[in-house]
Amino acid sequence: MNATEVEKERICKISSILYSASQPIRILSHLEWNRDIKSQFFADKCKELPIVSYPSFDPSKTLTLVNEARALMGNSDIDEWLNRTAIKLEYGALMMASVGTKQFYEFSEKLYGKPTNPFADGKSTPLELAKAFDKQISSYASYDFGAPPPMCYLASDIAEQMQTAVTKMFGVDAPKVEIVDELSANALANPKLIRIRKTACFTDLDAQQLINHEAHIHVATSINGLNQPYLKILAAGHPGTTKTQEGLAVFAEYITNSIDLDRLRRLADRIIAIQMSIEGADFLEVYNYFLGRIGNESQAYENSRRVFRGGLLTGGAPFTKDGVYLEGLIRVHNFLKAVAANGRADCLKLLFCGKLDIEDIPVLYKLEEMGLCQLGKYLPPWVEDARYLLAYLTCSDFLNKMDMPKVYTHYDELLHSIPKTFN
Repeated sequence: MNATEVEKERICKISSILYSASQPIRILSHLEWNRDIKSQFFADKCKELPIVSYPSFDPSKTLTLVNEARALMGNSDIDEWLNRTAIKLEYGALMMASVGTKQFYEFSEKLYGKPTNPFADGKSTPLELAKAFDKQISSYASYDFGAPPPMCYLASDIAEQMQTAVTKMFGVDAPKVEIVDELSANALANPKLIRIRKTACFTDLDAQQLINHEAHIHVATSINGLNQPYLKILAAGHPGTTKTQEGLAVFAEYITNSIDLDRLRRLADRIIAIQMSIEGADFLEVYNYFLGRIGNESQAYENSRRVFRGGLLTGGAPFTKDGVYLEGLIRVHNFLKAVAANGRADCLKLLFCGKLDIEDIPVLYKLEEMGLCQLGKYLPPWVEDARYLLAYLTCSDFLNKMDMPKVYTHYDELLHSIPKTFN
């Protein structure tokens, strides 16, 4: 066996060990609250903090395997990628082991960040983005959108549409779609099963959002990762991949015209609520914030639960994962604009070879050249046929180079001259 083959074998072995280390890390299922907690909260007239307990978690298996993998690592850029993955797995296991404590939040922040962490420009933050979205969307309050009010579609309707979509995209590899009584979100997906919460109320756009978000991104990258013959770690949806995976999923809603203002506001509200908790707001304060926003007691509870699961219900230590949706959207959008601006459309398909972070792309490109990383078999339709995507990105790149403050000043003056007498 020559030196190149020895190196490939070493990389594959580390990848396999890290994949094994990732298997005990099932964060969302570990943090689930059962239905009795919700029932008791409303029985207490929404005046008492929920009482939540979590199963114990032993991180030793993950930590042992991570150390085993590190013993095989060197100093190359590929090893740096593998070590970044190892660190995220380590933090994920330790976070699960520290539920209900301040330390849980400390690991959550390391994995998912917090609303005041800056974007790549070093200035803007997810919290600023959320507040800007909230202010802009509020300005449309009296506008007549010309469409009928969204209906409340049953889970069975959504499941039927989802099953048709995944069968069309994945054929024999299509996951089963199932309606379940309890779920931490309206829908959750893995390569074999898409679960939809029976009691969830869906709007006319929710079906397309779920198809583009869950099926075309989360399921596709999972199956593509599982099909990798050499890099098993690309099948692991560990916390280090969350920002990019959720960013891709929300961008998929955006680029397919599936997203709406209600969805953007929900994502923005999550960031604002996380920051409220970081600053000391307890579950009741955040619940009342959401209740004032949406007027639905059950949904206000579910939104608050997402913020506090695993952390301290008294405030100061939330679960920060829900902050990554908008942050991830901006990261993915900016990366794709850079892809277009640099004439690197060849990097597009690599984004879907498995569960990855945008920062992994240079290493994965190198691994593809080595024959260790394969392009994904399943791609979302807007990448399979990228004509619209690249046209949009090309136009967006030019617009970004314009002096927008000057442009806005011109049109601000124009708009201010028009009396606001109609919607």
